[in-house]
Amino acid sequence: MFDLSFFTRRNVLRVLSTWRQIADNIPMNSLPNYRGYRFPPEIISHTVWLYHRFTLSLRDIEDLLAERNVIVSYESIRQWCNRFGLDYAKRLRKRRGPGGDRWFLDEVTVSIQGRRQYLWRAVDQDGDVLDILLQSRKDKRAAKRFFRKLLKGQERTPIELTTDKLPSYGAAKRKMMPSVVHCQDKYANNRAEVSHEHTREQERQMRGFASSGQAQWFLSVHGQVHNLFRVGRHLLRAVNYRVLRGRAFATWQEVTCVQ
Repeated sequence: MFDLSFFTRRNVLRVLSTWRQIADNIPMNSLPNYRGYRFPPEIISHTVWLYHRFTLSLRDIEDLLAERNVIVSYESIRQWCNRFGLDYAKRLRKRRGPGGDRWFLDEVTVSIQGRRQYLWRAVDQDGDVLDILLQSRKDKRAAKRFFRKLLKGQERTPIELTTDKLPSYGAAKRKMMPSVVHCQDKYANNRAEVSHEHTREQERQMRGFASSGQAQWFLSVHGQVHNLFRVGRHLLRAVNYRVLRGRAFATWQEVTCVQ
């Protein structure tokens, strides 16, 4: 006799997920490990999505979940985001692959516990975040370090690099990417400057970052989630926007292994 209790929705979905991962040649130990958590993966992944998709505090999310009869403390939400956020971001980055071939770079000042830090950010011609790096300086050495990280992550050089007139960019570019066209025209770098706006809003909501490590972690995750759900509603017809938004939700479910 078969044990019919096995054929629950959760068990069937788990088996289907296993078959899909094997078909894709993805090691099973690379899957998100939800074992030991009292709440199901659906709630955990949804909570991480809320935190990085919208300008919400941990206590805001606690209230939103409570309205749906999900009673969880904001500290548990913090632990979920710390535990799974970066893992989700790595999967999104791997799934997306390299970005565009025209890079726009900019740096912005961030104050962390009274100390001035510089957030370096690179976006492509579509406005998608390629990479970020928080550093204490903005000299040639810092620019080279950011270029190395960017080149390693993208695994290719761009055909054009657009920055502001900070001398560090030119010095590092001549050393590491001498053949790449470098544009420093006025207003040409607006695409990178505008990319700071959505993280500035979240930074104010969080009342600043507690440490450099926290800022690097949060902004790395935030950028990948922003890339996935930044569909560009004003550029599309409603029906096309809904299709792309549906694809973004489907991708999120696949990355978080929640169906």
